[in-house]
Amino acid sequence: MTRSQVSAGSQEEAPGSGPTVLRILLGAQLRRLRETKAITREDAGWEIRASGSKISRMELGRVSFKERDVADLLTLYGVNDPDEREALLVLARQANNPGWWQQYGDILPSWFQSYLGLEAAASLIRTYEIQFVPGLLQTPEYSRAVIMLGHAGVTPEQMDRRVELRRQRQQVLDRPDAPQLWAVIDEAVLRRPIGGVEVMRAQIEALIEAAKKPNVRLQIIPFNAGGHAAAGGPFAILRFPEPELPDVVYVEQLTSAIYLDKREDVDQYAMAMERVCIDAEPPNHTPEILGKLLHEVGRPA
Repeated sequence: MTRSQVSAGSQEEAPGSGPTVLRILLGAQLRRLRETKAITREDAGWEIRASGSKISRMELGRVSFKERDVADLLTLYGVNDPDEREALLVLARQANNPGWWQQYGDILPSWFQSYLGLEAAASLIRTYEIQFVPGLLQTPEYSRAVIMLGHAGVTPEQMDRRVELRRQRQQVLDRPDAPQLWAVIDEAVLRRPIGGVEVMRAQIEALIEAAKKPNVRLQIIPFNAGGHAAAGGPFAILRFPEPELPDVVYVEQLTSAIYLDKREDVDQYAMAMERVCIDAEPPNHTPEILGKLLHEVGRPA
């Protein structure tokens, strides 16, 4: 999954309905098999009545897999062992199982559906935020206020569905195999009265409770820290339990998102994340900082 940008209006094939990580795993195996046989993407595409760019999208895990296409590619790549073929074909079938978020496909852009698949499969999520509380930690009222900023014209029903989508997304933190969430938040996020005073008070209280979870590490960068390494904007870095998968950096834009997994790109963002963690107050200071902010919310400046 090299550097890519998919806009909401892109004509590129939208991600398929299967779990994102399974598609990436299968695509990576197909790529290794093709490269071992020194077969070009164009020749592989011709074999399945498609183009070289379609093979590229398959190998990057950005499209769903037809079992017939996978079978034809395995034959082309010389995979004749019945057990090996069946294992890869089973993976192809599993990769086409719909994710829970597919029921919200009418309100979700394709580029964010890809992120939900990655988030659901991650073992570690590191995120840096400068404007809003991370989505995984938002209260329903705060979520509603944030959604209103970007979707002022939605119907009440659509608004309720968007809030419910965010609530379901947050359940990942309560699974038996829940990922570790390491969030670094700029103090400005907590000073900005999204939704009004009462909404912000409830949100800060929710963060105090979230920080008590064993799989949540929360740090705050105070104003007095001055400038810091990641001042350019928010981003997330996701790590997966499968050793075959590289870390992925997610950078959201207004109408699109960028996904990075090239080692040099990920390393740059990892270093920026490490520096903001150093600039931020230690996690054990977070409850005290949030308690002070809670006391100050709504008071005259």
